[in-house]
Amino acid sequence: MKKLINVPENYVNEMLEGIYLAHPDYVTYTEGDLRCLVTSNKVEGKVGIATGGGSGHLPLFLGYVGKGMLDGCSVGDVFQSPSAEQMLNVTKRIDSGAGVLYIYGNYNGDIFNFDMAAEMADMEEDIHVESVVAGEDVASPKAALGEKNTRRGVAGIFFVYKCAGAAAAAGKDLQEVKRIAEKAAANVRTMGVALTPCTVPRVGHPGFEIGEDEMEIGMGIHGESGIRRGKLETADEITSEMMEKILEDIPYCAGDEVAVLVNGLGATPLDEQYIVARKVNLILEEKGIKVHRYYVGEYVTSIEMAGLSISLLKMDEELKGYLDAPADTPFFKQGIV
Repeated sequence: MKKLINVPENYVNEMLEGIYLAHPDYVTYTEGDLRCLVTSNKVEGKVGIATGGGSGHLPLFLGYVGKGMLDGCSVGDVFQSPSAEQMLNVTKRIDSGAGVLYIYGNYNGDIFNFDMAAEMADMEEDIHVESVVAGEDVASPKAALGEKNTRRGVAGIFFVYKCAGAAAAAGKDLQEVKRIAEKAAANVRTMGVALTPCTVPRVGHPGFEIGEDEMEIGMGIHGESGIRRGKLETADEITSEMMEKILEDIPYCAGDEVAVLVNGLGATPLDEQYIVARKVNLILEEKGIKVHRYYVGEYVTSIEMAGLSISLLKMDEELKGYLDAPADTPFFKQGIV
């Protein structure tokens, strides 16, 4: 294992110390706990938006705390959920009387701890909390109509943050911000491909093995199994397979409009990501689907995994307005805030 770290047990806290030193105008922490990250620019009367999850995915989750997006984030160990108490501490700090919306990925540990934090916020602090659970990985089994979503949350949560954050910044109330978050979550789909494993510092060895000439289509951001493993193919072949799965999941029609996110998983050069973006565009052009915006880069990583994911957000005029709104966070900037 080659990593620029000190003691593996200090990995997360030392990373957080560096972030607070580098971005004091954006973020700080509360209750003396480095893992309870909150905005340095609280806006009174605004709906607070909180997220959280395991470390190892920068800029997810904490990197999107800032103007026009999120207000706080509870930070877990690598690939592990933060505690309910940490989420409650974040909630108390960011609440300004308009309630708090939790947005987080569809993982059992997060669901359990966030639900507990919401109950404690209501009973102990009289803070109204609503929740939106994002799960859009088309490699995960699709729930039957009317049943609870069973899909993994992956890079598409970025779109949920962006739209909900813009709605909150515009002064919308809690129920309206939740509606926008749910609408974005319902209209985004993602699929990924992994070329290499990743190594959790405390473990010290790769979480799985994959051959030098292999890839795995549909692998999750923690190394969860995908839908198939096979010989490495060309960028165009891989992109075509992933796009086919995404486009058939929400049937698209000619004239539809989307936002596209090509997301690197930690060790994929931008050069290669833009090669994939080129093929995504060719496929969408062939189908008569318009692209409103492209986002290319590292938005949700898996430590040092090589590979990427593609996310499509199906747009309408309402979502376009929120997606286009300005934002300013340590890891994402758009427009002028």
